[in-house]
Amino acid sequence: MTSSFNVHDAAGYEQLMGRWSQKLAPLFIDFAGIADGEKVLDVGCGTGSLTFALQKAADLRAIEAIDYSPVFVEAAARRNTDPRIKIGQADACALPFEDGSFDRAFALLVLHFVPQADKAIAEMCRVVRPGGVVAAAVWDHFGGMPGMRMMVDTVAALSEGGRQLRNRYFFQPMVRPGEMKRAFIAQRLVDVAETQLMVRMDYQTFNDYWAPIAAGEGPLGKFVCSLDGADRVRVDTAVRSAYQAGQPDGQRSFANVAWACRGVVS
Repeated sequence: MTSSFNVHDAAGYEQLMGRWSQKLAPLFIDFAGIADGEKVLDVGCGTGSLTFALQKAADLRAIEAIDYSPVFVEAAARRNTDPRIKIGQADACALPFEDGSFDRAFALLVLHFVPQADKAIAEMCRVVRPGGVVAAAVWDHFGGMPGMRMMVDTVAALSEGGRQLRNRYFFQPMVRPGEMKRAFIAQRLVDVAETQLMVRMDYQTFNDYWAPIAAGEGPLGKFVCSLDGADRVRVDTAVRSAYQAGQPDGQRSFANVAWACRGVVS
């Protein structure tokens, strides 16, 4: 198992995170760089947010997109109408490509769900030609996701299980400041640069925010669905109270920050 991300339904993931990764993808591409005629690998493509943003960003020769989850692969493949794009199931830590096969390898919102993230970075480096670019971005779970932190801190105040969730969630691989940059340098990438990318997550109602988590999507949803009836009601009520903050239910907007890093294969 090379992914710790919990997925049941592609539509649920889109509501939980896909819609926000679509906003993040163009910012990430601008930072990572891209050029016409290149062959690019999307590692951990999910439902295709980065894959299809790459398609629009440049006249690429080819895009290979892989994901560990068959649910994601099927959803992305259904969306694809471009013969230059190939989508398949594969392990980020054992990429099924020859050395130096790509001009660039990207991973958007993936590495923090790969327990052996260093190995995944090494594989990305292996399949990119010398002079090509490896780039990745992950959410800053501890300091840059106030909407998700609101939920995590709320459940941590209610139970030991919630506190254990908080400890795991805040310090997944690559989410600490400078951690991904150090990992890139350790793989002998050169000209390594790190930056922060910000998008806003805009919710229409509490249900818009809570529904995919309540349905079991992602690590937070997995925790919620593990609760028994009384504890589940208590968590639902407490998180709703935190979201509404004494005001009528309705729109809420959260600024969210991702760490992004790029380096050149030597």
